[in-house]
Amino acid sequence: MDKVLVLASIAPMIEGFNLPNIHLLQDEGYEVHVLANFKDEDTAANERNHRFRKQLEQQRVTVFDVAINRNPFKAINYMAYKEIKQIIDRENYAFIHCHSPIGGVLSRLAARGARKRHTKVVYTAHGFHFFKGAPKKNWLMYYTVEKWLSRYTDCLITINEEDYRTALAKQFKMKRIEKISGVGINKNKFKPIDSELKDLRRSLLGYNKEEFLLIYVGELSKRKNQHLAIAMMKNVIQTIPNAKLLLVGDGELREQYAQQIRDLQLEENVFLLGYRTDVDQLMSISDIVISTSTQEGLPVNLLEAMGTGLPIIATDCRGNRDLIHHGENGYLIGLEEDERLAGYVDTLYHSSSLREDFGLKSLEYLDTYSVQAVMSQMVQIYHFVNYAQDSSLISERKATKAYIK
Repeated sequence: MDKVLVLASIAPMIEGFNLPNIHLLQDEGYEVHVLANFKDEDTAANERNHRFRKQLEQQRVTVFDVAINRNPFKAINYMAYKEIKQIIDRENYAFIHCHSPIGGVLSRLAARGARKRHTKVVYTAHGFHFFKGAPKKNWLMYYTVEKWLSRYTDCLITINEEDYRTALAKQFKMKRIEKISGVGINKNKFKPIDSELKDLRRSLLGYNKEEFLLIYVGELSKRKNQHLAIAMMKNVIQTIPNAKLLLVGDGELREQYAQQIRDLQLEENVFLLGYRTDVDQLMSISDIVISTSTQEGLPVNLLEAMGTGLPIIATDCRGNRDLIHHGENGYLIGLEEDERLAGYVDTLYHSSSLREDFGLKSLEYLDTYSVQAVMSQMVQIYHFVNYAQDSSLISERKATKAYIK
């Protein structure tokens, strides 16, 4: 039985984006190994990672816990590189599928010798750090590294149009460049509900049907840019006093955002809900989805919003613009346009028919991004990578077996 390694810097990257890939690989007959950093300084996050590791092991996945640090300049990453190299050299993988910037760098460097012994390397870029409008230092560092590492990559997978075109235009040296429709959305989990069930769920979760709920799901970070969404609420409540913004997720800027909420006296209108396992429930009771990111790969939170049939207001950045068609399923705004953001909230608040039209249009777009569609793309890539010498083995015969268990 061929062995495959799925690698990322941190365990949540595996849990959030790679379970369908793991299930697909097992369905294809591979023995699957996973490598990531399963430890976290935060007690709650560390416990979640521990539970996730047990879940993987119960599914017959071999797990390696390696102390990878997301900061590229940490010396501990050299020790991680040596440990990853030892594992790769020992296990003799058919191919490695790596994710995240640091995980992608360490694994491709560590696999150089293994590639001479026919191990293939697949790298999924969940959003290059060099993009239109990125600081020059990003291009100097991240672009230079990625261009160099392309020679040690058999297949690069991109998930948005800008990254795909950049990889082609810059003539990266990998053998194959693909674009897939993100990580896939489970349409059985994220789906529209009727008004009666919505009112019931609101009551169970502590909200009433008169409240106008906005939701933003994402790590509390500079990149997710929640300060813009919080600032927007000062204008929103002037005309919609029953509006509430639910910020779902944890992160290093939690205290900074909590202070901003206090400074703007928005304690009754903006709520930091932390990490939640019921995002589908919270989405289903909301009226509008917000995203104020400065950059994205292909944002899962907006795919989940589309599956739930919600209108979306998002910043006009890479990734967001792949999913939001301005005036059709939502609105796009500039990166610091809090007043314009508030204006679009007001427009949607006063037009339930427009909210419904936007939601229906999102559902029309969604088939391309379903987990079934993405896994159909992935089975083709995996077959090409492992069986490139015999194209007759490339088929779609097992694509339908890919599903979220």
